[in-house]
Amino acid sequence: MTGRIQGISGPTVIVDLKGLRLYERVYVGHAMLTGEVVRLEQDRAVVQVYEDTRGLAVGEPVKGVGAPLTVRLGPGLLSGMFDGLQRPLERLKQDMGPFIRGGKEVYALDYMKQWGFSPALKAGDEASEGTIIGHTQEGPFRHVITCAPGEGGRVSRIREGDFSLDEPLGEYDDGKDIPGCHEWPVRTPRPFRKKFPPTEPLITGQRSLDFLFPLARGGTAIFPGGFGTGKTILEQSIAKFADVDIVVYVGCGERGNEMADLIAEFEELQDPWTKRRLMERTILVANTSNMPVAAREASIYTAVTMAEYYRDMG
Repeated sequence: MTGRIQGISGPTVIVDLKGLRLYERVYVGHAMLTGEVVRLEQDRAVVQVYEDTRGLAVGEPVKGVGAPLTVRLGPGLLSGMFDGLQRPLERLKQDMGPFIRGGKEVYALDYMKQWGFSPALKAGDEASEGTIIGHTQEGPFRHVITCAPGEGGRVSRIREGDFSLDEPLGEYDDGKDIPGCHEWPVRTPRPFRKKFPPTEPLITGQRSLDFLFPLARGGTAIFPGGFGTGKTILEQSIAKFADVDIVVYVGCGERGNEMADLIAEFEELQDPWTKRRLMERTILVANTSNMPVAAREASIYTAVTMAEYYRDMG
């Protein structure tokens, strides 16, 4: 489906494209900027663009993708730095330098890298949502590959050994491939069967929190405060010293120098629990204050989706 831009107001664009759905992903303008439908009217739609709209003009084309905003989930996310649309910043820097041009699509995962796969199933086994297909080694962690929600069947064949993410791990009886990675809509929570009540404390490494305001594994905490009161410093301290397996850190609207300092520290500091580099257990989503404001909301959904993916591994 293709339409035209009728109006522009900052990151908000009005398009005359019928047939769109709420939260559908669209490509806006000749630059193919990524946007999301946030409002539907009779014959028009309001699109929130997640990239810089400078230079965009009325009359430029708009194309609907037919699917919501998604992220790619699979081995290779750890130690990565992404923007709010899950584009890898390191690879973008190699291609474009320190400033990101709009409309650039780069896969979050490296589809050329080889991963060693050890299957947990054999031909004839049944696989359903959440079934462990096998595992691979992602840095210091055992990355469990499970049957994605909505997939499954009887396994007709399954491979062992090295594979890349563009190769299937096997095949079901109905001819469908068993993928090593998959896409997931960022606004759709990952399903779970049961939520257990928190019973264990989470050691944050901050004595004032652990003694006076203890947190629980599986719990939720928030640090409210005004400008300059130390919220970011506290978040970074917990990310450095907490007794956790994986940290997904979102720099949502933070100053660029703060994110730069965080990246430099995580590359050098050791995890106090495993004695390995902190970056090996970390996923960074950088959406600093000089990036488009509209992408800040997307960065939170992107980070939560990746965190839920690793949560499903235990």
